[in-house]
Amino acid sequence: MSEDARFGLDKTVRLLGPLRLDSGAELAPVDIAYETYGTLNDDGSNAILICHALTMDQYVASTHPITGKGGWWTGMVGPGKPVDLDRYFVICANVIGSCLGSSGPATVNPATEKPWAMEFPVLTIADMVRAQALLLDHLGVEKLHSVIGGSMGGMLAVSWAAIYPDRVKTAIIIASAARHSAQNIAFHEVGRQAIMADPRWRGGDYYADDDPPSSGLAVARMAAHITYLSEEGLTEKFGRRLQDRDAKTFGFDADFQVESYLRHQGISFVDRFDANSYLYITRAMDYFDLAETHGGTLANAFKGSKTRFCLISFDSDWLYPTSESRTIVHALNAAGAAASFVELSSAFGHDSFLLENAEMNGIVDGFLKAGEGV
Repeated sequence: MSEDARFGLDKTVRLLGPLRLDSGAELAPVDIAYETYGTLNDDGSNAILICHALTMDQYVASTHPITGKGGWWTGMVGPGKPVDLDRYFVICANVIGSCLGSSGPATVNPATEKPWAMEFPVLTIADMVRAQALLLDHLGVEKLHSVIGGSMGGMLAVSWAAIYPDRVKTAIIIASAARHSAQNIAFHEVGRQAIMADPRWRGGDYYADDDPPSSGLAVARMAAHITYLSEEGLTEKFGRRLQDRDAKTFGFDADFQVESYLRHQGISFVDRFDANSYLYITRAMDYFDLAETHGGTLANAFKGSKTRFCLISFDSDWLYPTSESRTIVHALNAAGAAASFVELSSAFGHDSFLLENAEMNGIVDGFLKAGEGV
């Protein structure tokens, strides 16, 4: 196992495909960047797929090569953690359409030998899942002990259970939804328009000059970041406190701490993310509606499913409020699928799923261990 070149950190595989997309287009070849952690047991029954959120990546429990920071979910994934690397074999793949090594607008189109840019085909969440399935085939993983994801990762996880029910033993869906609401779409559109209004976007053809639309992408990130937080959390952290000054400047500098914080979030984001990828992934999320692809009835997506589901929401999350998780639970109940659900209290809004949370960790730990003997 340790000598298998398919397993380990910073891996990329080129799969010939073609991958047929929901748009009718075909993508070939399909590059997927991924990492694996832990050891796959002899019967392959301990594999867990971690699905990342919009701006995350495959570096779930390792050092990020660009930022130098630790993995984005080290509170959840690691030795002795709920997703215990001494117990489970963990896979985390960069979704297609993203910019950390998987096929996307920033990668080279073999037909032109230039970056795809806006010629890259428009994707859906289901397309991303089918690409991940190709990766699992490559790794020799026939069935997952669990698929786990928060936010967009939760959309991927619930789609996994709907598209490949025989390959998913359990699914953990955190702070997510079965479709994007009008409000979600609206916020994404503000971000996309900020990017496309940046003169440096140039219709997406900015790669050759290495002069990306950083200003537009930073504004998009700032707007999105507000939705990840809660009013209570913002008030507690910043209130109306001034930033490194005793009085207002009566100008348009960052007088308030919260303004400085958002500007920092925007500036730091552009160093690790591609603007075109942001357009493609947000569009995939906006198109997501699991009921729509199952005759308009969400329960149809889970009919006959033997997958066990665990859903977790947070009471301060207004981006994907608890009502969205309840909608999935009601559909699971209607389909006769096994489901457990809990709403946790947190002051940190949507981002709560990324933060250390003893209750969430305990739920995930118990749910995964309970499924080992099933």
